[in-house]
Amino acid sequence: MIFLLSLTTALAVFFLVIVVVIYVKNTLSINIFYRMRRHKVKPIMKKENSSEEWLMRLYEFIKKISKPLVERNFAQFLEKNLSRAGIPLYGGEYVVINLLLVALVGFLTLMLTMKAVYAVIGMAMVPLALWMIILTLKGRRLEAFTEQLSDCLITISNALRAGYSFQQTIEIISKEMEPPIGEEFSRMNHDVIMGVPLEEALESANTRIGSSDFELVMTAVLIQREVGGNLAQVLDNISYTIAERIRMRREILAITAQGRLSSIVLVLLPFAAGTAMFFFNHDNFVQMLEDPMGQMAMVVAVVCEILGYIIIRRIVNIEV
Repeated sequence: MIFLLSLTTALAVFFLVIVVVIYVKNTLSINIFYRMRRHKVKPIMKKENSSEEWLMRLYEFIKKISKPLVERNFAQFLEKNLSRAGIPLYGGEYVVINLLLVALVGFLTLMLTMKAVYAVIGMAMVPLALWMIILTLKGRRLEAFTEQLSDCLITISNALRAGYSFQQTIEIISKEMEPPIGEEFSRMNHDVIMGVPLEEALESANTRIGSSDFELVMTAVLIQREVGGNLAQVLDNISYTIAERIRMRREILAITAQGRLSSIVLVLLPFAAGTAMFFFNHDNFVQMLEDPMGQMAMVVAVVCEILGYIIIRRIVNIEV
């Protein structure tokens, strides 16, 4: 019961972090702040209510603490992954938030359970859960970007045939298409307007996105600008290739659906069985948690669960 309470508390804090990040993203001008705060430019803002003012003060506090971590290699690595996940945070800020949540979860778990072991477990779950959330958001954003890329290339090739320059097509995509591809092209267009060469803007976008399909597009555009050629025809061919790859990936997902469902059942079944034992055979369940042999058996079971899940996912995840 105590372990379940600590687990529930940790998960509640994790979801609270997601809500706070989404709230910040929707209430603040993130794209403007992301660029302006590097130059310490304070934007003109409307009068804030109490909740927004408290949130801004908290964010300013986190930003001040994270300043010594900005130039660290691990912070830059985290920042790249956060950008690919669509989370408007620097790597140092993410580290500070991690530490604050670890302290909060450890304190709450210790107060609820009065056992240091459960507090350590809860504290260890915080960075793991947050990193899993980042990887999940990163994968979803990349998948959404790939889904939009084929239509984007068709729009670009048609605009090029109509007489537009490539830079003008970037502006069209930034205005006409939905995020994430519209957002990335908007940032690329802003870089070009600010005087960044188109080649560097493309390479910067490719680094932010981390898509092999977009890297192919970037290579085609750079080669065309060097040696010339029919860029519209090249983009049509790339668009067809990407569309076929997406179709094949969907077929593979349909074929491997049973295996992916098995991995989900493998993870959820022990928790369902443990919950049933807690309610229908409470004494034996508590004895298993308190007995050293029972604790060892649970550790072995968790390790086997993780290994089984990893093996199944490696089998059903077929790269296209």
